Amino acid sequence: MIERILQIKLLELVKKYPIVTLIGPRQSGKSTLLRHAFPDYKYVSLEDPDMRLFATEDPRGFLATYPDETIVDEAQRVPALFSYIQTHTDKEGHEGMYLLAGSHNFLLMENINQSLAGRTAILKLLPFSHVEMQQGGILPQSANEEIFKGGYPRLYDKDIDPSDYYPFYIQTYVERDVRLMKNIGDLSKFIRFIKLCAGRIGQLLNLSSLANECGVAVSTVSAWISVLEASYICYLLKPDPNNYAKRLVKTPKLYFYDTGLACSLLDIRSAEQVSMHFLRGGLFENLVINEFVKTAYNRGEEPNLTFWRDSTGNEVDLLRYIDGKPYAYEIKSGATYSPDFFKGITKWAKLSGTGPEQCFAIYNGEKNIKTSAGELMKW
Repeated sequence: MIERILQIKLLELVKKYPIVTLIGPRQSGKSTLLRHAFPDYKYVSLEDPDMRLFATEDPRGFLATYPDETIVDEAQRVPALFSYIQTHTDKEGHEGMYLLAGSHNFLLMENINQSLAGRTAILKLLPFSHVEMQQGGILPQSANEEIFKGGYPRLYDKDIDPSDYYPFYIQTYVERDVRLMKNIGDLSKFIRFIKLCAGRIGQLLNLSSLANECGVAVSTVSAWISVLEASYICYLLKPDPNNYAKRLVKTPKLYFYDTGLACSLLDIRSAEQVSMHFLRGGLFENLVINEFVKTAYNRGEEPNLTFWRDSTGNEVDLLRYIDGKPYAYEIKSGATYSPDFFKGITKWAKLSGTGPEQCFAIYNGEKNIKTSAGELMKW
């Protein structure tokens, strides 16, 4: 098994909370991580119809059968169970009693906020990070291959070709998960919508344009974006709120949690095709930003990430705040350095009064170089 970085935080929080909840996309490795990290815990999946019926019809009997040290997978399938877990853990009053796992952020968090607020730590597990693949000896040989394959563990565990894996993943997601979260009548329009989102990676979110191309209302597109966010398919990177210039863009940018899934939606069928694709720059940018997102989640933190763009087109791809201090990153898919890499960052640095030690350009080349404008870093 590839060691997951999040395990360190998971083991720490189990000693502090009666319940620890692990959420993330389907097949990101949640169950595997929990069973590996806690081999002595009993394991129950509420995806199993018999177990789901038991927990639904007789929740007290279920908790009497599993009173302590139990992993409850797909916990959101029985919402009523959460109130009983709350009462039971309050009565027993000790840590590490239950580990809950689920794939639906919206359904799970709704029940947690109602019943388990203050009683559970919440961690998020995404597919393999670049660092995890590197440490596990499974890192793809090139950035194009890493973009194409993505990070879902099953691809590497079973040596499945991405072209065989992702279409079934998308089909399962739409047919099962979406219907659980939202009553979407025309699934073909929703699939078209997801594909259109993949074609807008790294771009400002234009709800009207998406609505027009899908033939639905803007309010529908807005609701569908929420569905993609709740199920860890897409996320929105918000513009930086600091007013470094008078006219700033206030629209978020769209990214996918996994570039392999995005490639499948774009009908990319090989790593070689990535290198020639018109969206290669956006896909590489997505890959790099995902690593910042995964680094934060693996520490048990929410990513403190934004981007900056003014109305004249000056832009910084990523701003990360550490202890209130901004660090700027420009992301370039090219392998050859150009002074233009720091053009947008230099403009931002002057407006914000930031020094070059907080400015970086990440590219697909082989050397790290320190320049007067900032540091060039190889991916």
